[in-house]
Amino acid sequence: MAQLRDADPVDAQRIAKEIQLEWDQSGSASADFLLKRGRDALRRGDTEAALDHLTALVDHAPMFAEGWVARAAAYFQADMYGPAVHDLEQALALNPTHFEAIIGLALIFEVIDRPQEAYEAYQQVKAIHPHHADVTEGLQRLEPLVKGQAL
Repeated sequence: MAQLRDADPVDAQRIAKEIQLEWDQSGSASADFLLKRGRDALRRGDTEAALDHLTALVDHAPMFAEGWVARAAAYFQADMYGPAVHDLEQALALNPTHFEAIIGLALIFEVIDRPQEAYEAYQQVKAIHPHHADVTEGLQRLEPLVKGQAL
């Protein structure tokens, strides 16, 4: 994580991918299979199937943060923001530097019109992954709402 924080933009992308690959490793073939099935269903837009697979995953491997993050994405896709926030909180309890989980919270805060909280979440990610494009865009988008506009 220190390498990610201190990297230049090109190296940061590579390091972030390596971190994501590490996060994706549950240590269990069945958990990895459920994660793949859930993500495949999400890509197809089959939220119900995704929730089924990812709920089985978090039941099977509750200490696997990526399962919680993936299920949060399915809840988000289903416009079920409360359960999505719960799952992201679970993931962050297991992995406090999971920048994708924090970005998920920021997105939810934006959707439910809580720009201050979204801005703060993006700032947390900026401290972890300063070159994340979505974070930079989010901060720029929210800054006028949070800090006001200069005259």
